[in-house]
Amino acid sequence: MKIQIVNGPNLNLLGRREPEIYGSEGFETCLQDLRRRYPEVEIGYYQSNVEGELVNKLQEVGFTADGIVLNAGAYTHTSVALRDAIAAIQSPVIEVHISNVTGREPFRHTSMITPVCKGLIMGLGLDSYRLAVEALVTKGKKA
Repeated sequence: MKIQIVNGPNLNLLGRREPEIYGSEGFETCLQDLRRRYPEVEIGYYQSNVEGELVNKLQEVGFTADGIVLNAGAYTHTSVALRDAIAAIQSPVIEVHISNVTGREPFRHTSMITPVCKGLIMGLGLDSYRLAVEALVTKGKKA
């Protein structure tokens, strides 16, 4: 099984960026934990601050990956391009957010991508990624 994690803008700063919202742990620790928990799953990781590069990655893996875990960051609320890319690919996409975006500023309450994603997990810190991977692994076992 192959799962691709795709992180959007500013998520390269996890552990240093607003730790009161995003925590003090960097993403590398989370990724190592996921790979240890799911040794039977090939977990790829990609991060970019550039919208077009995220679209390119979704198109690159979206017909071969068994699932995609996507934290689009701020592009969640603005990107028709990411929405269209998700709608165009075959791999199921689970949208994740570290914080509860609906409990934050009003401009964060609307997601452009949620309607075309298979599911949404938010507000559970980096554990949101584990829950998304678990959902994809469980779904894959049932198929």
